[in-house]
Amino acid sequence: MANLTLSIESELLQNAREVALRERTTVNAVVRDFLARYVDAKTRRLKALDTLDALAERSASQSSGQPWSRESLHER
Repeated sequence: MANLTLSIESELLQNAREVALRERTTVNAVVRDFLARYVDAKTRRLKALDTLDALAERSASQSSGQPWSRESLHER
């Protein structure tokens, strides 16, 4: 496990320690949990964007090549 040095205001650190103590955890565990959730959210977002890009590319390759118009979209 690696060590990380952070610079934060003293008051924020004190408040974080008090909240962590009430939750029976540590500031270290809170930061570790936050970073894990942050990375997971960013990873899921990037994967979703990649999926959308692939879908858009596949959809574009199947189109007629003509731009859509309001009339053509509502033809029956």
